[in-house]
Parts: sequence; C-alpha cells; structure tokens
Amino acid sequence: MADKIKFIEDIKNGYSFKGESVKIGCGMLDGEVVNEAEIFLPLKTMNRHGLIAGATGTGKTKTLQTISEFLSDASVPVLLMDIKGDLSGIAQPGIVNDKLTDRYQKLNLQYTPVSFPVELMSLTGNDGVRLKATVSEFGPVLLNKILGLNDTQGGIVSLIFKYCDDNKLPLLDLKDFIKVLQYISNEGKAEIEKDYGKISTSSTGTILRKVIELQQQGADIFFGERSFEVTDLMRISDDGRGMINVLRVTDMQDRPKLFSTFMLQLLAELYASSPEEGDLDKPKLVMFIDEAHLVFQEASNDLLEQIETIIKLIRSKGIGIFFCTQNPMDVPASVLGQLGLKIQHALRAFTAADRKVIKQTAENYPETNYYKTEDIITQLGIGEALVTMLNEKGIPTPLAQVMLCSPRSRMDVLSAGEVVDLLGKSKLVAKYNVSVDNESAYEILTAKLEEAAQKAEEQQSSKKTKEEPSTFEKITGNTVVKSMARTAGNQIVRSLLGALGLGGRSTKKKSSWF
Repeated sequence: MADKIKFIEDIKNGYSFKGESVKIGCGMLDGEVVNEAEIFLPLKTMNRHGLIAGATGTGKTKTLQTISEFLSDASVPVLLMDIKGDLSGIAQPGIVNDKLTDRYQKLNLQYTPVSFPVELMSLTGNDGVRLKATVSEFGPVLLNKILGLNDTQGGIVSLIFKYCDDNKLPLLDLKDFIKVLQYISNEGKAEIEKDYGKISTSSTGTILRKVIELQQQGADIFFGERSFEVTDLMRISDDGRGMINVLRVTDMQDRPKLFSTFMLQLLAELYASSPEEGDLDKPKLVMFIDEAHLVFQEASNDLLEQIETIIKLIRSKGIGIFFCTQNPMDVPASVLGQLGLKIQHALRAFTAADRKVIKQTAENYPETNYYKTEDIITQLGIGEALVTMLNEKGIPTPLAQVMLCSPRSRMDVLSAGEVVDLLGKSKLVAKYNVSVDNESAYEILTAKLEEAAQKAEEQQSSKKTKEEPSTFEKITGNTVVKSMARTAGNQIVRSLLGALGLGGRSTKKKSSWF
C-alpha cells in the first residue's frame, strides 16, 4: 500500500498556488478518496490551454461544464462549443440526488444547486444568437488555407481581394466571391490582366469548384452580415459573473470542413482583435471545444500549421483554449504539446489498437510512484480522471487520480419553453438576428454587366435599325426594276431627241406618195 502521508504531502506541495484558485476535486489513492489531498486549479495558468479526454460516458463533458461554472464564478467569460447539444442546462440549477450528495460528502464540500448566466448562440440562427463573418474579414490567407489551394491559386484569391479593395466591391458572402471569380474569368478578364497580370482560367475553375464544395457543407449560413463582434464573447453579467456562451453546433458533426472554417476564423479574429496582455491574474476568455477531432478531421497541413500558430500566440492575449475529445491522439502532437492542463478520463481497451493508444497516452503524463499509469487509465470510474497541470513556473504538477466535482447546474438540456424564455432576455439576439443584405460585389457587378449588355444591345440596334424605306424606295431599289427603268428611260430620251431632229442618222429612206 502506497504511503498515504507522503501522497498527501506531495499533492499539497504540487497543487498549492499563489493567487486565485478553485478546488476541482480530491486526490485518490488505492481507489479511495483522500479528502486532505485537495486538487486546486490556478486561474492564472488557464490561458495555457488544456485537454479533457476520455471514452464516451466517462464524464468529460460534465468536467468541462464544472470548470466553466468555476470560471464564471471568478468573473471569467466562457465559450462552450456544444456539439452534442447537452450543455444548455447550465442556465438552470441542478437537481439534488443521492449520488451528488454522496460525491460532495467525499470531497468535503456542500452541494448547492446554482444556475449561471448563459447566452445561447448558433451558426444558423436557430434558437440562439447568430454568428456570422464576412468573406472580407476572413481574408485571403485563411480562405486559401481552408480551401487547400496551391500557390498559384492562392495568388488569384489574393488578386481578387486586391481588385475588390481597389474598386470598392465589398466581399460579404460567398456569392460575392463567386461573382467576382466568374467576372475575372470572362467579361472582366481583359480589365484584370491589364491592371494585375494574366490569370489562368484552369486555376479559377479549380477555385470555383472548391468554393462550391464548401458551400455544399453549408458555408453560406456562416458568411455574410451582420458580422459578429468577438468582444461580445467577453461580457460580464449584471451580478459580476462571467457570461457562459453556449454555441450550439449539433449539426456540425457531418460538416467538419465548415466547423474547421468557423473555428479558424474565430480564433484568428480573437487573436487579431485582442491586445497583448502579458501575465494576467486570470484569463479574459476561456474556450472549450467539445468533440475537438472535428476541427482536425479534414484539416490540411497548412490549416494545422495555422491552428498551431494561433494556439501558441493567443495565450499572450489572455485567452485559453481547451480541447475535449475521446482519444487524445485525435489532437496533433504539435498542438498537444501546447496544452498545459491535462484531464484524462477512462479509456477502454477492447482491441489491440485501443491498448496501443492507452500506452501512448500514458507516456504523455509525468511519471509517478503512486500509480501504474497505463493500468489506472482503464480503471477510472465515471467522474474520475488523471490530472496534471502547469504551476506558475511552468513545471508540471504531480500526476494524480482525482475524484472531480460535478456540475452544480442542470446536467440536461433546456426545454423548448426555457430556450424561448432565455432568448427573450438576450441583449444580443436583437443585435444579430436581423436580416441584412447590403449592396456588395454581387449586386455591383451584376448591375455593371447588365448596363454593359444594354449599351451593347443599343449600339447593335442602332446599326441595324436605320429609317424604314418607303414602298417606292423598296420598288425602285430592286435591281430588276432598276434595269427596266434604265431601258424605258433610254427609249423615251431617244424618242424626244428624234422629235427634235437630234436623234441621229436613219438607215432607211423616206417613202414617197407620188
């Protein structure tokens, strides 16, 4: 049996932090909760990102719900990517039951049901604040990466953005981008090549196919106006708690490219619009991405590099990102290495491949004298996890098996009526859930082409439609009639000349009566 006193001492030394921290559970030894071995989470290091992993049904989603509650209490705004649709209940207080009471007694805590300030959000605008972005805000670099374009094709996309800037053609939604792409390939090709150089029609065709592929995953619902301001994610409620923004993306599981597009743009916008903050006592915003494998599932190498770069840099802006996924190997190694907090729920070993994953997972955690990590991962109960994090000096804390606190809010979805009530109180629904269709590149180019077509038609018509000739002109204009007229005219002239004695010599002699 492991040394309990030494275990308590190691946990206390490893999980005591300067500054504000929250208790997320107690360490376990030999399967028993040691309530003296308290596990604290320092708010100062929450911008160093994290991972919450585990098999289905092991409690990882409830873990991110619990941490979100603690952050809200500490006046830290939160953004939750709700893929499964089971996080909206955070807006209502939990329901006391024997299991919750027993868990909190073991943790030496008192369970008190609490509701939290919640803003429901959506990419489609259904049952939530609608999140949209314009193509211009997305920019040529991110658009190139999400479309997976080569250098030549990427150059054409940059040319399109430059042409639109120079000619005051707003790129708001995808139909604007497609219209400009078609224009420079056809009617406007000469104009473009004169000012910006030659372009390849085959390249523009490839770009168009890739944009249409993105459209087929539903990207039209994301691009457009009114563009969402990311500062609205960082609001504090009237009672001083951080707002918990629940983005409901239950329909994204079969559209990974769209989800990647949204996530990349959101991260880029957060990074670009947030000032450098240095070391803060607590983060300005913490984002939890449930089912995070969807972000990486169809991501190109360029896209992965972009995500990795943003994750490296965005923590200096006071923003933390947490990935929640079943298999920690779903997260690329380059990103995994940036995650300071790791909460590993149970994994199941049903196949040889499962055992290999478990072994690789165990190797990512600090060594410990209290557990055989590879074995304990398969033995964790629901709501239990292996935990390690970084202290203020960036040193990993001791690996601990932890019984975690459970959510104090409802662990279930809101009813339809509760959703309606919540949206009715929202300040952002009125701001963003309005139809906006300002004049943009599509309308401007369409009008330009229609005007050009109308002028060409008028010019052609003016050439063809001279004054209609009269009946006399039509008859006299006929070649046969002209010939007959010339013959008759000549005969008349000769007769007149003959009557005047000017008709010339005759070959016949005159007749005599006598």
